[in-house]
Amino acid sequence: MLRRLIQPISVAALAAALMGCFNSSESVVEIYGSTMGSTYSIKWVSDANTPAEQEVKQQLDEMLEDFEEVASTWRPNSLLSRFNAAPAGTCQDMPTSILELVELADTLHEQSEGSFDITLGPLMRLWGFHGDEEPRIPEATAIAAAMERTGQEFLHVSGQQLCKDRELELDISGLAAGYMVDRVAERLIAMGIESYMVELTGELRADGLKPGGLPWRIAVEEPRDESRVAQLVLPLRGYSVSTSGDYRNFFEQDGMRYSHTFDPVSGSPVLQDLAAVTVLHPSAAWADGLSTVLLVKGSEEGWKYALEHDLAALFVIREGDGFVSRSTPRFKALQQGEE
Repeated sequence: MLRRLIQPISVAALAAALMGCFNSSESVVEIYGSTMGSTYSIKWVSDANTPAEQEVKQQLDEMLEDFEEVASTWRPNSLLSRFNAAPAGTCQDMPTSILELVELADTLHEQSEGSFDITLGPLMRLWGFHGDEEPRIPEATAIAAAMERTGQEFLHVSGQQLCKDRELELDISGLAAGYMVDRVAERLIAMGIESYMVELTGELRADGLKPGGLPWRIAVEEPRDESRVAQLVLPLRGYSVSTSGDYRNFFEQDGMRYSHTFDPVSGSPVLQDLAAVTVLHPSAAWADGLSTVLLVKGSEEGWKYALEHDLAALFVIREGDGFVSRSTPRFKALQQGEE
């Protein structure tokens, strides 16, 4: 039997309910919109010195649209799509946003010894995780052929150009939302907004305090396939949060679960007992990437990696018909408001 579920993981899915409702005297403003094939929600504390709601929304919508024009792989004329379609040996001028994302991906790739890779598009398409095709388990020969068109080590930045030494396709979706959360937060700060919560496609960052001196609070989901249940609630000040898991985008066949998170070494979806990883980090882009790294490494190697790098991480591990959670010391400290 073949089954597929595709829903975005949203660490902030329950945040709105948990943060409660505010009246106009509390000066909390909230805007919504669409971006990167999903949605965004941005809240901030407004006062006499902050811009009007419509001005903030216009600036942020323009900023997000400009990024998609450059970085969307679903837009055939974007700079990234044109780079993906170009042959091996191509060097192409790129804006700072793309170059910064590639450099961050290179750092994660090197530090994780290959557990993070932004060139896995051919493999994801082969397995049916890109486009409208049904998911499937490919032949080993097809996997090997697709892996000949992957490999972040064949990608490099030269000045303002991005170059590829073999036929590669970049998919920056594992970092793009977090990266833009950071950029949106920077824009808000530049506008004089010091207390905010930014959520783009499930990646989230918050700082400052709400009226009454309360921190922004977000819910981390328990990894259930068919429903959303808050596992814990975190106060968030000056940190970002990202969750990676296999419970929103997967298919099952012959009793095995195949998720959209791939092991770059094997060329196959990660098969393990680790259901989800949540990472807290000052940078949303880093939180985004590190949650993927830990998920790929799994419950044992990922745990060791998190401890070695002093990461604030929550591991949710399948055990029988339920789950057990394991938090790093840094995560526990932040959860208890000790940092």
